[in-house]
Amino acid sequence: MNIGDTIRNFRLQKGMSQGDIEKRTGLLRCYLSRVENGHTIPSLDTLAKIAGAMEMPLGQFFANPVVTTGTARSSRNLPMTNYASCARYAVIPAT
Repeated sequence: MNIGDTIRNFRLQKGMSQGDIEKRTGLLRCYLSRVENGHTIPSLDTLAKIAGAMEMPLGQFFANPVVTTGTARSSRNLPMTNYASCARYAVIPAT
């Protein structure tokens, strides 16, 4: 399981939307979506913000795997989305 899946599962278990996390952290929903879908890997500072928004310790993201709620969708089933507004937050891997 990747960090995005872990974040999504905790968020859904807490009954929170990406919008709720956005309001509490200032991170854009489209950025959170990219993290949850594995397109972007957040920094530890960003993970700390997300954990704080969910009122949980940062280390919980790295503890034993979370039980999925069954509501998280596979990235293969997601519709294509225009992420142009989030382009400035994209992480470009080093070559």
